[in-house]
Amino acid sequence: MSNAAIIAPQRAWGKGRLVAKSALGRSRLAELYQEGCAKIRLPKTFDTAMEAVLINSSGGLTGGDRMIWEVAAGAGTEVTVTTQACEKIYKASAGTVEVTSRIEVASGARVDWLPQETILFDRASLSRSLDVDLAADATFLAVEAVLLGRKAMGEAVHAGLFRDRWRIRTEGRLLHADNLLLADEIARLGARSAVLRGAAAFATLIYVGADCEAQLARLRALLDGEGGVGVSHLAVGGRDKLVARFAAADGFALRKILIPVISHLRMQKTVPKVWVL
Repeated sequence: MSNAAIIAPQRAWGKGRLVAKSALGRSRLAELYQEGCAKIRLPKTFDTAMEAVLINSSGGLTGGDRMIWEVAAGAGTEVTVTTQACEKIYKASAGTVEVTSRIEVASGARVDWLPQETILFDRASLSRSLDVDLAADATFLAVEAVLLGRKAMGEAVHAGLFRDRWRIRTEGRLLHADNLLLADEIARLGARSAVLRGAAAFATLIYVGADCEAQLARLRALLDGEGGVGVSHLAVGGRDKLVARFAAADGFALRKILIPVISHLRMQKTVPKVWVL
């Protein structure tokens, strides 16, 4: 057997961890760890909050690549986490991309998890998970958006795999569980009315905070007239959450709907600057 036959392709690997603490009235860095292609940058902010930008220096992911992100917000801190660019998941000749995100939010802290869109290319294979542990009085906002190809580039996703798993807990008690699976003939599945009705862009938003019930009517008024959108308020084990689903024709249309909602839930703070660079 030749050497070429036994050498496996090099795979991308990265792990990044960020821990924030409260000091001198601001959210400050307590711990920063970077390994492999996972990088974290902390741009200067002009308020007491911290902003973290996650970077995959490999430039995209394909079958067999693995990324792990961990964020821990200490008591009384406020942390916004985003990504430098949209994460691109390319065609996989073999294997599945694995992306794992773990978030801890301590008492009185807030985390806004706002990565830019994940772009799936035809025959991509991605398995993604988000695990969150919240203190009883923590606040959490998360948005994950997915594009099935780039419409402006004439791209479409006909087949592939996308598996997305969310688990959010408060003091160890399950508050939110979400499982999504698009597999094999994604285009045919997404064309169904009960799935995406042909939309090429979709997103899930969850908000956990003391004002969830009051925000429901405001969000519905903000989204009045928008198609492909639904918002629900639920109470589980004494904690409230808002869950919203979005579907749109393309990424531009999705952002036009998402950005006002994100800004509203961030008390009129707009999305991170890297979203509009």
